Amino acid sequence: MLGENKLKKLFPDFKELVQPSGIDLRIDEVFIQIGPGSLIENKKNLPELEKLEGPLYIFKPKTAYLITVDRKIKIPKGCSMLYLPRSTLLRSFISVHTAVGDPGFYGTLQFMVYNYGEFDYTIKKGERIAQGVVFDVTGSGEYNGSYQEDE
Repeated sequence: MLGENKLKKLFPDFKELVQPSGIDLRIDEVFIQIGPGSLIENKKNLPELEKLEGPLYIFKPKTAYLITVDRKIKIPKGCSMLYLPRSTLLRSFISVHTAVGDPGFYGTLQFMVYNYGEFDYTIKKGERIAQGVVFDVTGSGEYNGSYQEDE
């Protein structure tokens, strides 16, 4: 795991969000699913989404949302990133479901948020929702998947 000095050098766009063990990631946009999706024989058919109006978002009980992070991220070659939910959310019955950030990925991070609670949960655009923890990876290639964005 990388410390805050190295993180500030590797991720200058996130300098003010660097913590001792990772990078805080803030909520930008929120979407709800309004159509089906599928994955058959590695053919991705992502569900249709509807963007919710902010800056206050209300997560309804037993409902999933797709959120984006407020800026693009570039994971350097030789590094991988794991995303973990902020503890305040977990204590509020809100879970953030994530995937691994591969070396060389560039783009907008998207996470699924689910309200496991029995009550609405209100969050404002710009609040910290997850923390990215970065690890050195030796002998790896670079991400070359369908979610890579142009720099």
